Amino acid sequence: MRQRPLIVRLCNWIGDVVLGLPALELLEAQGYTPVLYGKRWAATLLGGYPWAVHARSATLAQRVHELRALGAQCRTRDAGFARRVNALVMPNSFSSALEMRLAGLRVAGYARDGRGLLLARRVAAPPARHELERMLALAAALSGVPAQPPPEIGFRIAAAARARAAEIVRQHGWQRGYVCLVPFATGRVNGRDKRWPGFAALAHRLAAAGHTLVLCPGPGAELAEARSRYTQAEVIEDLPLDAYAALLRGARLVVANDTGPGHLAAAVGAPLLSVLGPTTIEQHRAWGPNVRLLHAPPGWPGVDQVLAAAEERLAAPACEAAPGTA
Repeated sequence: MRQRPLIVRLCNWIGDVVLGLPALELLEAQGYTPVLYGKRWAATLLGGYPWAVHARSATLAQRVHELRALGAQCRTRDAGFARRVNALVMPNSFSSALEMRLAGLRVAGYARDGRGLLLARRVAAPPARHELERMLALAAALSGVPAQPPPEIGFRIAAAARARAAEIVRQHGWQRGYVCLVPFATGRVNGRDKRWPGFAALAHRLAAAGHTLVLCPGPGAELAEARSRYTQAEVIEDLPLDAYAALLRGARLVVANDTGPGHLAAAVGAPLLSVLGPTTIEQHRAWGPNVRLLHAPPGWPGVDQVLAAAEERLAAPACEAAPGTA
């Protein structure tokens, strides 16, 4: 099948990029070659995939210049590039469609947020559904091939990332197992914080029960919080996202907020307790067969409830592959 380059504007959040992977795989299966354009961390996150990932600059003028250059490169590979729909915008924002249109690309995307005139292929916005299903439906509309959402994402991890995670486990002596905690989250939902307030208490009780706890914070405030509030835990600094994925995959358990690493843990098949508060579950829950949602609207699950779920999972026989294995 002849390969057709397709410039794809990725979403801005780690979790949404992960949830968009089935859409990208559908496009690839239908003869498109995804040329990805997104945040600087996306290239590291997607290091296990064969697609080129190009970093997106800060200003509109820079982004238009970058997208024009990408379009010129694609035209040298495909004589029909300029005559067909040649770009896909996964976010719903007006700006994401505008930058592509100003770069002279023929863009497909959902016709919403007043951006219909910017699109060469307008796809009717679907009713509220999960983000994975929303992006998969967009890819299906472009390719003309209907698709059912997969039961799991099956996130691909490069061998080098698996090796790095395995070395961290070896150096710290975690071969008997570890629990990854993800108490961090950015953004708010309807003005409410997405961070479960019981993480510090949970960490204290898990550590008292003899479990090895691991945190992999981002720089700045996350690192400071990890050091000050989670003194029972091993803190791994400056871990690249692909190695983080491998470390999550080898965990006996991951406990996370509604945040990118939580979606990543689900995508690699790690056993995940997803502790949710104001998040809209139908649209933004972590996706995968090893996910257990803990949700107590309109508030939060209690520490005892989360601890009981964690102890139940940790008491089960370990069945997940350790970092570095296939």
